[in-house]
Amino acid sequence: MRIRVNLPVEDMPKSWYNVIADLPFKLDPPLDPETREPLNPEKLSPIFPQSLIEQEISDKRFIEIPEEVLREYAVYRPTPLIRATYLEEYLETPARIYYKYEGVSPTGSHKTNTSIPQAYYNAREGVKRLVTETGAGQWGSALTYAGRKFGLEVEVFMVKVSYFQKPMRKNLMQLYGGNVTPSPSEKTKFGKRLLEENSENPGSLGIAISEALEVALEDSKTKYSLGSVLNHVLLHQTVIGLELKKQLEMIGERPTIIMGCHGGGSNFGGTILPFIPDKLEGKDIRFVACEPTACPSLTEGRYDYDHGDTAGITPLLKMYTLGKDFIPPKIHAGGLRYHGSAPIIARLVHEGIVEAQAFDQDEIFKWAKVFSNIEGIVPAPESAHAIAGVVKEALRAKEEKREEVIVFNLSGHGLFDLTAYT
Repeated sequence: MRIRVNLPVEDMPKSWYNVIADLPFKLDPPLDPETREPLNPEKLSPIFPQSLIEQEISDKRFIEIPEEVLREYAVYRPTPLIRATYLEEYLETPARIYYKYEGVSPTGSHKTNTSIPQAYYNAREGVKRLVTETGAGQWGSALTYAGRKFGLEVEVFMVKVSYFQKPMRKNLMQLYGGNVTPSPSEKTKFGKRLLEENSENPGSLGIAISEALEVALEDSKTKYSLGSVLNHVLLHQTVIGLELKKQLEMIGERPTIIMGCHGGGSNFGGTILPFIPDKLEGKDIRFVACEPTACPSLTEGRYDYDHGDTAGITPLLKMYTLGKDFIPPKIHAGGLRYHGSAPIIARLVHEGIVEAQAFDQDEIFKWAKVFSNIEGIVPAPESAHAIAGVVKEALRAKEEKREEVIVFNLSGHGLFDLTAYT
């Protein structure tokens, strides 16, 4: 039987969940790039508004969601939980498969869960302009949408290879009034230097972050906004996992595997973090991050301090990294072309609480096409990595003749990515 679990708007989470309050260890602190000593949070004030700095370092278990943010969330939240019965039948698996569908958001992905509060807090503190980077464009379109809602100008540096691969994402950002520039660009000193060295540089998220930071640091009324990696970003994304817990309880299901694609860690973290206390209490549950073989930070990276950007402007973060100078191949999952990982997710992997698997582009598109045809939703190339991971686990359950309850985050639709499917 087809199951679709919808929560009423009044059951939408009223607070974000901060997993740091429940971890049995302390995260390694970010380091000042100049002194390599623990960073004074006030040094982040030229980049972020005070409210987000406070969330970044908070150890409070729940942080209340402002009414203005809840009002915007209610446009598309709560998002549905859907049982993938057609996929189960196709695979002939005893596993029950569910997906939390974040593609119903205004811009088609989970990214609006953090763009809305980030725009709200910046506007409340008098910021006039936000500058950011984007890979495939999900984050850039989410931030331009949120900027329009709260009266902010938004400038986006879009990784050059994705800028040309995904013109519709660029058009969507421009529809919301965003200014979009392919990165590396002539707009910044760092971008100019890279283009002088190699005029065909395809760009990377690390490079685009460096360009955005350079612009932000030149203007006191401009702040930088990040769509993944940092603690406050994953905090905002926990609305996904909090809703998911309620929806699974409504139908009497207990997940045995929870999966999501992984680039910087925002959608994956938002999905699994509310379930971490269950794992720590001894419940039998696995968390699996699915990343590209072309950019395998969790599966092949080193666990070490590194910069979040290529120019070395950001604080040093303890994470799994391929090195700040790593330039990933031109895969279509542009949102996963990041050299590092969220410190929270990295530490959970390091402690053995979270697993990581890598999938190549041919495999993820194979299963994305199957999913499109039988489940009726075209997944974003990023989300297709989670689908490939689900298929792998479902077929294993079939081979071993055992039940599993597999839940994954379908983090966005791929209607702006159709050229990738050809």
